[in-house]
Amino acid sequence: MAKLYFRYSAMNAGKSTALLQVAHNYEENGRRVAIFTAEIDHRFGIGVVTSRLGPQRAVETFDDKTEFYARFSRDRDLSCVLVDEAQFLTPDQVRQLHRMAHVLNIPVICYGIRSDFLGEPFPGAIYLLTLADSIEEVKNICACGKKATMNPRVDEHGNRITIGEQIAIEGEVRYVPMCGTCFYH
Repeated sequence: MAKLYFRYSAMNAGKSTALLQVAHNYEENGRRVAIFTAEIDHRFGIGVVTSRLGPQRAVETFDDKTEFYARFSRDRDLSCVLVDEAQFLTPDQVRQLHRMAHVLNIPVICYGIRSDFLGEPFPGAIYLLTLADSIEEVKNICACGKKATMNPRVDEHGNRITIGEQIAIEGEVRYVPMCGTCFYH
């Protein structure tokens, strides 16, 4: 039986690298995968999943109008759906992906973060944490050495930014992985 997986972490933990590796593993075994990233994430170009280590791949994009279930309901040759930047999914899209896993028997693996720069949850992440059959944390560390769980936004001088829109794509701004203790100090 297929599952909906949510693999989350703070920023810069290697989620995109892991996604690219999973895609490679499926394809090395002759399996077809569908890979998506958020259309609003244009750091490396629209429709590109890029690891900070270098590997990248052109993929399909999703926005708030993407209908995953309708798109794949007749596709019997698909082995897996991979979603990068899954925090930008809508609650309905998470339900569609959950339904795909359970009705169409297509595994869905989503990679993303749970919260924004203020520690507020993303709606897509809330629904993934609620509906995912398997939840896995990808570990990262804070500058102090503790496990990073937060994603504060900083300016070019490293000063914390505490106001602004929930979504600001890295490249235009910068985020640092941080533990809860450092986040509140």
